Amino acid sequence: MNRLHNLFQQKNARILSVYFTAGFPQLNDTREILRQLQAHHVDMVEIGIPFSDPMADGVVIQESSHAALQQGMSLKKLFEQLEGVRLEIDMPLIMMGYLNPIMQFGFESFCHKCHAVGIDGVIIPDLPFNEYLRDYKLVADTYNLSIIMLITPQTDEERIRLIDSQTDSFIYMVSSAATTGAQKSFNEEKQAYFRRIKAMQLKNPQLIGFGISNAETLHVAFENARGAIVGSQFIKELQLSPHNIALAVEQLIKRLSPQ
Repeated sequence: MNRLHNLFQQKNARILSVYFTAGFPQLNDTREILRQLQAHHVDMVEIGIPFSDPMADGVVIQESSHAALQQGMSLKKLFEQLEGVRLEIDMPLIMMGYLNPIMQFGFESFCHKCHAVGIDGVIIPDLPFNEYLRDYKLVADTYNLSIIMLITPQTDEERIRLIDSQTDSFIYMVSSAATTGAQKSFNEEKQAYFRRIKAMQLKNPQLIGFGISNAETLHVAFENARGAIVGSQFIKELQLSPHNIALAVEQLIKRLSPQ
């Protein structure tokens, strides 16, 4: 049983996951960002693998990926930064990235390195589910890596139930079919989608991502799923305090807290 499964067994609600782009704001900030997020009791962290053509990412994350690549970030460099990370970081760690750089690294080599440094799961937004089942699931399972699938308001019930039956950690519930980016509130249409998925009573817990940026959107996510994923808003805080990671994390937590 990996750290992801332990987290969902031990915490039944209000799970907070935070995304950041590896190599941003500075190339070697990865470990310090992880330390500060853990110190502020974030439950889980998604480490973004920067990519030159990130189709699901909004402008904020795109810009952070571009900056990270310009500074020399690569998968090889990221794995080097994560060597020994489990000596100081206990929370579940997920890698999130597109298939292209992972395939260039080699999928099995990637899974092997993830296992070696203590990564618990992987999100690959452009990996088709049928291809995952056919070509990748057995390899990921061999290295005890949970592959986390995304669903959107357009994903039909049959596909959602198939994803639920073939995965074993959580389902990433994308709040809309648009790209990532902060929103001030979720409209009724999105909330109806959240309620519809909640009513399906899936075996896997769901986390809501895309658009969570303040206490209001976080509250709605917590009301409708096991937890929430915050990405663009944290990147914005890092942009504002590029040389003070602790302050960026403090500002994020403050922004997400009810006034």
